[in-house]
Amino acid sequence: MAGLRIVLTGGPEQVRQGDWIREVDNLHDKVKIMSGSGYEHFSHNGEVVDIDGVALPVFHWCGTTKIAE
Repeated sequence: MAGLRIVLTGGPEQVRQGDWIREVDNLHDKVKIMSGSGYEHFSHNGEVVDIDGVALPVFHWCGTTKIAE
């Protein structure tokens, strides 16, 4: 199955400098991006945005977790 293209939004400054269009397997799981010594989490709330004529689901930043040592 091909991945679903999504858009990430929000989060700390260092995360916003990356690629905001990603692929996921489904819209129900949170997206987890490694950042520094932790992860930034994004979730989908039903919002969709039009980018270049294509409707993409928007995943909003919803928090940070640290890597356990």
